[in-house]
Amino acid sequence: MQPMNVAIFGLGRWGQHLLRNFLAHPQAHVRAIVDPFPANLDRMAQQFGLEAAVQQLTDWEAAIALPDLDAVVIATPAETHYPMVRQALLQGLHVLAEKPLTLDAASSLELCELAEKVQRQLVIDHTYLFHPAVLRGQAALEAKAIGDLRYGYATRTHLAPVRQDVDALWDLAIHDLAILNYWLGAKPVKVSARGQGWLQPEVTHPHRAATGLADVVWATVQYPSGFQATIHLAWLNCDKQRRLACVGSQGTLVFDELAVDSLVIDRGELQAQGVGFVPVIQQREVLDPIGQEPLARVCDHFLACVQQNQPSTISSGWLGADLVRVLQALSRSMEQDGAWVDIASLAGER
Repeated sequence: MQPMNVAIFGLGRWGQHLLRNFLAHPQAHVRAIVDPFPANLDRMAQQFGLEAAVQQLTDWEAAIALPDLDAVVIATPAETHYPMVRQALLQGLHVLAEKPLTLDAASSLELCELAEKVQRQLVIDHTYLFHPAVLRGQAALEAKAIGDLRYGYATRTHLAPVRQDVDALWDLAIHDLAILNYWLGAKPVKVSARGQGWLQPEVTHPHRAATGLADVVWATVQYPSGFQATIHLAWLNCDKQRRLACVGSQGTLVFDELAVDSLVIDRGELQAQGVGFVPVIQQREVLDPIGQEPLARVCDHFLACVQQNQPSTISSGWLGADLVRVLQALSRSMEQDGAWVDIASLAGER
């Protein structure tokens, strides 16, 4: 089968990794790289030793118009996604887009419907859905390795980078939401969030806390079963964490990217003793997930979807639109000082 001609839009931190993976893939041929800054194009051409045949463009519309192109990979700021994805689909191209798909649920759904209409594949790079630890964690929960689920919590904090296009909620929460939805096999039904901004308190933006672009956010999501998870998100925090856990009746499943053992089950129960309780059956089980680099699996999956012209069963545009709707509801809750917002109330809203 002939390699797919691909153009990479956006050569920032993540775009570089996407370029590296597509250059290495036997079923891909990088036809063009696109970035508004010529210095980024020059740097990537030198870093990867790109052939002269790889076009270097500053105009994304010119790239979409290339006559022999099959697909585009979009790793640009979220606010640019809608026009790029829409134009690419109308041009008959398949699309792999960074998350979030767009900044509102209605436009995300519109793109999903367009992809179906023109029979082109729209896949979203929710990289964690391809992470070996996340896959292994889902299998453990499905096997009831920690008993009946009770609640969850996550922390995603760092001191930088700080973004100007979206707040900490839209920058960070989508990762943990994607993992939780996958682990639980369900979508949240209602959400609550509060945020605070110190660095950019006066920024005017559609997705902002009452005090400006939020540097820190506390979000709570509730699922149909009643399971709730609380997520702590922050840019302004020297204590870097990438940790998510689900607590069950017989133990806790912990995914900690920064730990030596990234996926563990801490087993233990409380046993009644007199008027109190004592811990019993305490032990730690290290789960050892082994697999390919998650982003390499994303690229491989996208190309397979394109070659077969079959929708993604892992990270489709529809899944991306569902996550955008949750983020939109969380933003609405932040505007209302933490009031609970039903996800269904935002269906189709733009």
